[in-house]
Amino acid sequence: MTDRLPELYVAVDVEADGPIPGPYSMISLGMAVAGRPDLAFYTELRPISDDFVPAALAVSGLDRDRLLREAPTAEEAMRAAARWVNGLRRIGRPVFLAAPAVWDGMFVHWYFVRFLGHSPFGATGSGVDLRSYWMGLTGVEWRDTRKGTIKGQLGLTDVPHTHHAGEDAAELAQVFDAVRRRAQRD
Repeated sequence: MTDRLPELYVAVDVEADGPIPGPYSMISLGMAVAGRPDLAFYTELRPISDDFVPAALAVSGLDRDRLLREAPTAEEAMRAAARWVNGLRRIGRPVFLAAPAVWDGMFVHWYFVRFLGHSPFGATGSGVDLRSYWMGLTGVEWRDTRKGTIKGQLGLTDVPHTHHAGEDAAELAQVFDAVRRRAQRD
């Protein structure tokens, strides 16, 4: 029965305070379903280590001391995220989507496995990478697959990238929806 449900492309964006999970922390997580702006999730996370890269932390604009005091623990945040993803299963089959999938997927998969023992996106945590999808669709080289370039090609110049994980997940969902519509026209 569930095989008949449509795929739901869950655009995921992460803000982190360093280059890899474990020694550094994912400090916010946003998810949004492409083509369904009403379906979105956002959480901040309490840092899991004392180490951080000041420049990486600065990108998000989040206050690390506030996160340490007020944000949910990684386990609480990932449990809520998994509950949200699994709740989508009544209307579709969630598929992880990111840009780049290597960065966001590394953090999200590691956090799900580390704090819950499994990922709602599957054992490998694999999914769709916007840049690779665009490269396959258009035949351009990798260097021409930056999200800003793709947005320009699609005329999405009014869709901002803010480094807020929830807003950037919504941005990615909108971009991927436009890319898929273009693929259906071509």
